[in-house]
Amino acid sequence: MNLSQPVRRHWLAAVALSWLGLHGGPAAALDAPSGKVILTLSGKLAQSNDNGSAAFDLAMLQALPQHSFATRTPWFSQPRKFTGVLLRDLVDAVGGSAASLRAIALNDYRVDIPADDLRLHGAMVAYLMDDKPMTVRERGPLLVIYPFDDAPELRTAIYYSRAIWQLRSLELR
Repeated sequence: MNLSQPVRRHWLAAVALSWLGLHGGPAAALDAPSGKVILTLSGKLAQSNDNGSAAFDLAMLQALPQHSFATRTPWFSQPRKFTGVLLRDLVDAVGGSAASLRAIALNDYRVDIPADDLRLHGAMVAYLMDDKPMTVRERGPLLVIYPFDDAPELRTAIYYSRAIWQLRSLELR
C-alpha cells in the first residue's frame, strides 16, 4: 500500500494516539494477580485480567502510585495516617470511564461515589492505617477514605457515608 505523505502522517498519528491511550501514557496490559485477590473492579473498564473484570492483589495496588495523608474521622478519636492508592489512579490503571463508582463492602454495604470525588477530593483506597495493614476487625483490609481535614465540605454525612470500609469491589458505572 502506497500512502501519500499527509495520509501517512495522519495514520501514524492515529496509531500513536491509540497506543498512548486516553491517559497520556503507554497502554499496558493488566497483569494477573499472583496473590490473594483483595479488590475487583468491573463495569466500564478497558483493561481486565479476569473475564472482563480487573482483579487486584495487594502487590498490584502497591505497584500503583502511593499516597498518604492524616485525617480525623468520626470512627477514631485521634487523626490517623492512611496510605494507599488514589481512586483516580486505580480507575486510570484499568482505563476506566464512569460517571460513578458503586463501592461494595464485604458485608454487601453499597454506596455510590460520584466520579467527581476522584478528581476533586482525593478519595483513596487505603490498605495501611498508621503504617500497619488493617484487619477486617479494624475496617480493612481496604478502606475508601477522604482527606476530611483538607476541606470543610468533606466533613459531612454524605462524604462519611462514602468512606466505605472492608471494601471488596468497585463497579464503574
